[in-house]
Amino acid sequence: MRVVGGGCSGLQYQMGLEEEQNPGDKVLTSNGIKVLVDMKSALYLAGAEVDYINGLMESGFKITNPNAKTTCGCGQSFH
Repeated sequence: MRVVGGGCSGLQYQMGLEEEQNPGDKVLTSNGIKVLVDMKSALYLAGAEVDYINGLMESGFKITNPNAKTTCGCGQSFH
């Protein structure tokens, strides 16, 4: 998981599958799942919570980030 420039609010979240851990990556484990976060992104993601929502109105990952001052309507971009 990482934070990159872009999106309507300036920064956006990216998730992907990695085969190897890069030097300096933080490794977080939840429910047996390893999440790798690069050091720069870790500054933006400190205290963030990731959940998976599966409902009638929406489905997908929901990120609650206390560091985000503003977010866009899609919830994938923040400032």
